[in-house]
Amino acid sequence: MTSANNTLRLLRTAFLLSITTIGYNLIEGVVSITFSASEDTLTLFGFGVDSFIEVVSAVGIAHMIYRMRRRSIERWDAFEGTALRITGASFFILAAGLCIGSLIIVLEGITPSSTLPGVIIALVSIATMYVLYTVKLSTGRKLQSDAIIADAGCTKTCFYLSFILLVASGLHEFFQLPFVDTLGSLGIAWYAFKEGREAFEKAHRGNLIGDDCGDGE
Repeated sequence: MTSANNTLRLLRTAFLLSITTIGYNLIEGVVSITFSASEDTLTLFGFGVDSFIEVVSAVGIAHMIYRMRRRSIERWDAFEGTALRITGASFFILAAGLCIGSLIIVLEGITPSSTLPGVIIALVSIATMYVLYTVKLSTGRKLQSDAIIADAGCTKTCFYLSFILLVASGLHEFFQLPFVDTLGSLGIAWYAFKEGREAFEKAHRGNLIGDDCGDGE
């Protein structure tokens, strides 16, 4: 197989990974928000909204990879830059909303009726994100693409968020610890703020070389 054919094969793999990310996050977001509404769990709600925001980011990545299949690129185009700015703004709104929601929950003494759905969703997400992260990182390194490696780093961040959901949901469901769901939502808020800042930095920089998102190593 020639070098050009191998590159095209790897780009097809990267594109399929981005489409898989979009599909999975859409399903995860719907399921998470549905159960968060019925069980009054803020951590699961924040996790679900984060999944929808990740869809916007993944659409931008899919568009970038589509362009890479046609020619060598070094900068985000207008569509990808807009996706990054929407992603960044959405993450900031989520972070603020979770902080306000946490305050309201503490003041009104609201507790989740059950966090078992959060435990199940977190376990599925951990397994899925680990596979996506590993394959994305391998593909990005073979392509020597900083942008795809950075996308793997973003997937790793989703992996960490899944652990926050698992710990918060598990501690409440099995030990009935007070305010642990609120603490979990604040953990997601911190990551949302961090991801929002990184999205705006990418959009402002505009250059794919040296791009970064979380820990892609």
